[in-house]
Formats: sequence, structure tokens, C-alpha cells
Amino acid sequence: MRAYIVGNVAIDETIAVSELPVIGASILGNAGGSDLGGKGTNQAVVMARCGVPTTLVAPIGRDGRADSIRRYLADEPLRSELIEMDGASSDVSIIFRLPGGENAIVTTTESAQSLSLSHVRRILSTARPGDLMMLQGNLSDQTTRDILEHARAIGMVTAFNPSPVRSYFSDLWHLIDIAFLNKGEAQALTGTTSEDAAQYLLGRGLREIVLTLGGDGATLVNRNGSIDVPARACDVVDTTGAGDTFMAAALASCALRDQRLDRLAIEHAAAAAAITVSRHGTRKAFPTISELEAILR
Repeated sequence: MRAYIVGNVAIDETIAVSELPVIGASILGNAGGSDLGGKGTNQAVVMARCGVPTTLVAPIGRDGRADSIRRYLADEPLRSELIEMDGASSDVSIIFRLPGGENAIVTTTESAQSLSLSHVRRILSTARPGDLMMLQGNLSDQTTRDILEHARAIGMVTAFNPSPVRSYFSDLWHLIDIAFLNKGEAQALTGTTSEDAAQYLLGRGLREIVLTLGGDGATLVNRNGSIDVPARACDVVDTTGAGDTFMAAALASCALRDQRLDRLAIEHAAAAAAITVSRHGTRKAFPTISELEAILR
């Protein structure tokens, strides 16, 4: 099984602040460093470090940020297909990190929104039935729909993280097998943050739903019932990339054991995410290959 992640890649610039600015205010902050990021790329990096054959398809511009992106990805055990978008700048994320480790993120999507199925069709020609397609909310509505439909036609398993939340997601559920949502995403898309959110999505054709609840753990829901898994105790310093780590580690656990999502996969994901939130940064905070081997063995 190969995982194909079609999504965004960005350079993350972190600023540590004591509080978020209000409209019209200027505040002081401390530089928190630069790193590789973007939800699609985060998920691909963790998936590949878990030992799953991984292809990342991501759009970039022709600029200095693109050069940095290539250098970062050269260090990762994945196949990267970076597509240069004419006239677009490589995307960047500005991360405001609060003292308790929580964050607020603003991401540009000039490159991500320019990507279309025509750009990735050749790359997906190597995909086979049973391979995994992972998508997030950074691409345009038409491209997201087209890629999901293309993946379904191939016979791939489709996994979706509806973040950032977009209004058109409600029209996509019939194309998705697995969804990972946090409390805010569940509330925005279903009107509830409880297990009712998962039942709503099951009713729209999804096979499995994972609700991530931060310090309260996570809940896996399928047609056989629900499984609650507590969060791992840890000192939280930076939550950037935690959800991406969780999703990738859970799906990798299943792929490596040739199983559907189960309690063990969610436990593996919780352990991996606990490592990510205990460190500052994005890619550099993710569990290492050896750490993931220890979790997944």
C-alpha cells in the first residue's frame, strides 16, 4: 500500500506572543523560528517516517521559499512531487504561539488554490486499488472534489481532514471513507462536538470518523460502535502539527498492520501526537523515525 497525500506545502514562521492582537493593535512578539509546514506536507512527513511508502504532491512557486522547501524535503524518506505554479508564490504560514502552547495560524493559499487535477493526474497513474489518498482543506473546492472522485474511480481509500473548514465540505462526504475532525471542525460542519457529529457523518456514507478532543483524547466511531482513547499525559509547549501527526500516525498504524482503524491505531496516534506537542516547531517537533518505530512495533 502506498499513501498519496495531495495538499499544501508552506514555510512556517512562528512568533511567540503573550496574547493575540485585537483589531487595530500592534503587539510585541519573539521570533520562534522557521520550519517546513503545510497540513499536507506535515501528514506526508509523519506517514513516511512511520515507514509507509509515501508520495507527496504539493504546489510551489518559483521563489526562495520553494528552494527552502526542496532542501527540507530532501531530508525526508518520501517521494516528493513539487509542482511549480506559474505566477504563484510559494505558500507561507504565520503561527502565533501562545504561552500555553496553543496557537492561531494564518496560511496563504496562492499556490494551493492554483492546483488542479490536471497537474496531478500523471502522478496518480501509479496508484492502485487499496492505496490511500489523504486530503485536507487547503485546495480549491473543484480540485478537492475532482481528486476525491478520481481516487474513488481508482478504488483508493479516501481520508479527509476538513481543515481549514470550508463551506463546500458538506457536498463531499459521499466521496470520503475516513474523516479526522477536531472539536471546532465538528461543530462547524455538523452543529455538535459530541459523538452525534460522528453519527451525522456515518449517515452520509463515511466508514470511520475520528474525533480528536485535545487533552480529552479521541473517539473512533464506526457502524459497530465507538471507542474512546485517552490522551497521553505530557507537557504541552506547542500544538502546531499535532492533528496532522495524529491522523498520519493512526493511518500508518493501520496500513502497516493491514487493518482498519482500531483502538491500537488511535493509541499509536495519541503517543505520536504527545511527542509533537512537547516540542517547539513543526517538522522538527514531529517524532523521529526511531521514536515512531518504538511506538508502532
